[in-house]
Amino acid sequence: MKLTVSTFVSVDGVMQGPGGPEEDRSGGFERGGWLAPLFDEDAGHFMDEMFQRVDAFLLGRRTYDIFAAYWPKVDDPDDPIATKLNTLPKYVPSTTLTDAEWSGTTVLTGDVAAAVRDLKAQEGRELQVHGSATLVRFLLGHDLVDEFTLLTFPVIVGQGLRLFPGQGPDVSLELTECRATPKGITIQTYRPTGRPGYGTVGE
Repeated sequence: MKLTVSTFVSVDGVMQGPGGPEEDRSGGFERGGWLAPLFDEDAGHFMDEMFQRVDAFLLGRRTYDIFAAYWPKVDDPDDPIATKLNTLPKYVPSTTLTDAEWSGTTVLTGDVAAAVRDLKAQEGRELQVHGSATLVRFLLGHDLVDEFTLLTFPVIVGQGLRLFPGQGPDVSLELTECRATPKGITIQTYRPTGRPGYGTVGE
């Protein structure tokens, strides 16, 4: 399977609590729900398309807890996102999660990088990561990400957890798809291509 990362981010790189004020207040975050006024029909269609390609999910612990508190309650058979999340396998790297009640959940312990490589070696289309900043940083550091899709919303949140750390691995990206929605959300898909080059402009 191809490991793909899809994340909502603000222009200043914040990915924390996009869906609602109470979604994630960790670290004193007080500006949750910043995507709600900007999410439009085109973005919704894109998300539906993306969830049609998934065969399994890999989620960080915090994102898993947020999803597990909401999506099992959505039982509309015509909701493509709920149907996929509630029926497909879900993998969560964690040393503290011992009682995963959401159906189809497997907790990954021990050598997480090796476990993810084993998942990627399985037959299928996409192993999708949504949100999960800490996990994304881990995967990027172990060269496990095959594709990034960033949905960038036209807002500066000014507070909260950023997707990428202040210091981390440097990665060159190839833009493979780009589109914009009527409300100004840019949807960009990138493929990692190794370490970037450095030089001086004009030389």
